[in-house]
Amino acid sequence: MLAALARLPLAVRQYLLITANYWSFTLTDGALRMLVVLHFHALGYSPLAIAMLFLFYEIFGVVTNLLGGWLGARLGLNRTMNLGLALQIVALGMLLVPAASLPQLLAGVPWVMAAQALSGIAKDLNKLSAKSAIKLLVPKGAEGKLYQWVALLTGSKNALKGVGFFLGGALLALLGFEGAIASMALVLSLVWLFSLVMLKQTLGKAKNKPKFSEIFSKSRSVNILSAARLCLFAARDVWFVVALPVYLADSFGWDHWAVGGFLALWVIAYGVVQALAPRMTGRAAAPDGRAAWFWVSLLALVPALIALTLGLAPMPSLLGGLLLFGALFAINSSLHSYLIVSYASDEGVSLDVGFYYMANAMGRLLGTLLSGWVFQVWGMTACLWISCGLLVVTSVISLRLPRRSVIPG
Repeated sequence: MLAALARLPLAVRQYLLITANYWSFTLTDGALRMLVVLHFHALGYSPLAIAMLFLFYEIFGVVTNLLGGWLGARLGLNRTMNLGLALQIVALGMLLVPAASLPQLLAGVPWVMAAQALSGIAKDLNKLSAKSAIKLLVPKGAEGKLYQWVALLTGSKNALKGVGFFLGGALLALLGFEGAIASMALVLSLVWLFSLVMLKQTLGKAKNKPKFSEIFSKSRSVNILSAARLCLFAARDVWFVVALPVYLADSFGWDHWAVGGFLALWVIAYGVVQALAPRMTGRAAAPDGRAAWFWVSLLALVPALIALTLGLAPMPSLLGGLLLFGALFAINSSLHSYLIVSYASDEGVSLDVGFYYMANAMGRLLGTLLSGWVFQVWGMTACLWISCGLLVVTSVISLRLPRRSVIPG
């Protein structure tokens, strides 16, 4: 097997290594989220207190994506990817520190929030590095291949995040909280050491080191796509993050295991569709702004249909609509992930990708905040109509994305 890998082209070997890094990190990230939720729920923490544990995780995503692109261009993507792996190991180690040995002000929720903040920084450094690196590994002009590689990386990551949810629950049951955390830290440490040795040292390092003032993109295409991405993910999370799991529990009487298991399976299926997006949107052509507009316009119909039928047949409407929404959203997300890599400049690619994923993180944060507030005040139907409105805005923004002729992959 090692001999077969050695015979592969350098670009393919680097792609496989980056993908393996990303997969390993994603498994621990999904498992850690489930571990924290289940463990602190068992300790008697309220749902609000558990939600607060992840607040810094999301907030730091905005900052990390903005600064991470600049760091990647100056230091190289190999270093930012390995830094992300190292920070995740540190975050896992923080959760192994006995509460009795911590100062009183840090014990409990503040310490776990700090660990989650570090994990959030690690996640976005790792994701940013992986997405940016693909741009540099695919030959210029091979847009079809670039689309397929990005879709495979993105889709497999999300599918493995769902697997990570199950892994977290299984490890907690088999090894307990400390044993589960320690085992993940050990495996990730081995991955990190292998990556330090094998990942190409000059990957993604800009020839002319960019100034800090260059963290904001100067590309019109990147700015338009970033605005569309912000609205797209806000439209998903405004009804998905808080409103959906609470609605499933309150309206359908599902317990926590049923809600968690269903959402984990949804995430896995979502990742599979993302990976298959090139086949669904046409393998002969790399997508452009026209494709982005078409698919998000189609997606905008789904929350509206669910909102109109929710009062008539709540369970079939919501569950069927959720499956359709997930499939169409996965295609939209995969298209966007390809377009940002395609639009990004070859010199300092991580700057454009970092700016774009900063907008993605802002959309998630906005959607999360709106989800709790709107659902509490007006209910699920209002969340769905706001989702539809945000998707219509995304569609209008997408009309300004550049269109081009078919480029063979």
